[in-house]
Amino acid sequence: MNYKISHPTKVVECEIDLPSSKSISNRLLIIQALCKKHFKITNLSNSEDTIALQKALNSKQNTIDIGAAGTTFRFLTAYLSTLKGKEFMLTGSERMKQRPIQKLVTALNDLGATISYTEKEGFPPLSIKGIELTGGKITIDGSVSSQFISALLLIAPSLKSGLTIQLKGIVVSMPYIAMTLKLMQEFGIQYTWKGEVISIEKQEYIAKKIRVEADWSAASFWFEIAALSANCTIQLNGISPYSLQGDKQVASIFSALGVQSIFKKSALILKKQDTLNFPSTLDLLETPDLYQPLKCTLHAFSLSPEIKGLQTLKNKETDRVFAVDKELKNLRNSKKIETYKDHRMAMSFSPLCLKYNELTIKNIEVVSKSYPNFWKDLKKAGFKITPIIH
Repeated sequence: MNYKISHPTKVVECEIDLPSSKSISNRLLIIQALCKKHFKITNLSNSEDTIALQKALNSKQNTIDIGAAGTTFRFLTAYLSTLKGKEFMLTGSERMKQRPIQKLVTALNDLGATISYTEKEGFPPLSIKGIELTGGKITIDGSVSSQFISALLLIAPSLKSGLTIQLKGIVVSMPYIAMTLKLMQEFGIQYTWKGEVISIEKQEYIAKKIRVEADWSAASFWFEIAALSANCTIQLNGISPYSLQGDKQVASIFSALGVQSIFKKSALILKKQDTLNFPSTLDLLETPDLYQPLKCTLHAFSLSPEIKGLQTLKNKETDRVFAVDKELKNLRNSKKIETYKDHRMAMSFSPLCLKYNELTIKNIEVVSKSYPNFWKDLKKAGFKITPIIH
């Protein structure tokens, strides 16, 4: 379905319960699966990606299809390879079959895993034969995906000889690796991280009850809305300045686009200011998920700084740099936005109706991948959303 989106007043006043962090939820589910004693996770994400991971972990089937859930695919590749005596076929959507997995598979096979490709070399689907992994020392290229490294770290305590990872190259999305290690530490895992080397000895996860915090990546679209509004008071619930999530950097980035952040208990208030002081260059190597909402905001302000650190974006749900550029160019002629089966395209372009009065967002259901209540929350914020019946 397609939606027509507009905002009659462009003044945004609302209180929003942000979705739970998908990144934290998915890591906790793998820790829970590896922990010998069960523990309870509250406020788990209701995103498609997290639901796909839950279903896969509870599945009694040998063939596991996770659709378009990239993190889920990477984490399962590592986890399933440790399940001694079991065999799996791990597959996904057509787009998933175009997303490279070779560096993770090679690293796991070097640790003793038995993983092979069933179609194209280096890409899903995978045939995985579970085995007790030896572990040891590996070198992995950090410039491809931090999810590969997180997948390896999560299983590291269960390996016979533990794991030492030597990172090479420029490591992308470093905060996500730090998040993985800090969550593991919460469950009793000790590690060392010196320079480019992370070491984890064989040990056991210690069960404890935990609550998932709200998602800073989801907050980024509200920062965009605040920046593009005529005026606003937006309260985002469940979010903390002490978050493990790297995307909390959105607050400092958008302060240069006139968005003031005020923390109050477990909420964040966004206010509009008339100060534009954006730098001429910005590096998003550690926070590439902020690219789409930021690029759309910059376009609305006719700003074109140099943005670096975008090399991982071509292998996401779509080639994100290409898709954003194409749709921003199309805005001159058409106000119909293609979403490319990418949740962040739909959520990043919707706020641009504050500048262009009315936009049509195609295939609106894509937001369920990470933020199922996004359209309901926009209505709470005074946006007018009209379904287009074909």
